Amino acid sequence: MTAENIEPRQAGPNRRKWLKAAGLAVLVGLAACTTVTRPTGDGAGVSSSATGMLATIRASAGLGPLVPDAQLEQAALQQAGYMAQRERMSHTTGWGKDFASRVKDNGISGAAAENIAEGRFDQQKLFDIWVHSPRHRRNMLDPRFSRFGLAYVRDGRDSAIRYWSLVLGK
Repeated sequence: MTAENIEPRQAGPNRRKWLKAAGLAVLVGLAACTTVTRPTGDGAGVSSSATGMLATIRASAGLGPLVPDAQLEQAALQQAGYMAQRERMSHTTGWGKDFASRVKDNGISGAAAENIAEGRFDQQKLFDIWVHSPRHRRNMLDPRFSRFGLAYVRDGRDSAIRYWSLVLGK
């Protein structure tokens, strides 16, 4: 067979449908990559219950309230889960992710900060501890922040121990 005898192959109707379906599947997959998923689990969804406490803390410094944010809560839940899994507090993960890279991976841009805690205490005690810690208080009173996410994960050995994470952002 010579090159002159080879005719270009035309895409038939079945091949076109398959290509369109494959292209659509790729687009749907890409769209899903940018979708913010709602955190789930025992310590998810606690951001809304912390809104009043944070508003009171910020009002004492003449600042406006923070708004709960699902994207920041997801980042907080990831860190709380990592700490509970490792049974220790840390701003980094075992796979080398520091706070800055975790925030970026969650699609969060701009200024951000994180408060973490571990212990047998509820949300009220948690904020009392953070208010009396200069570094944690400074994060909560940073005027650049307008959003937050708070989450916890219980320790697998002792369900009274919670690993908490608060992520603050613009």
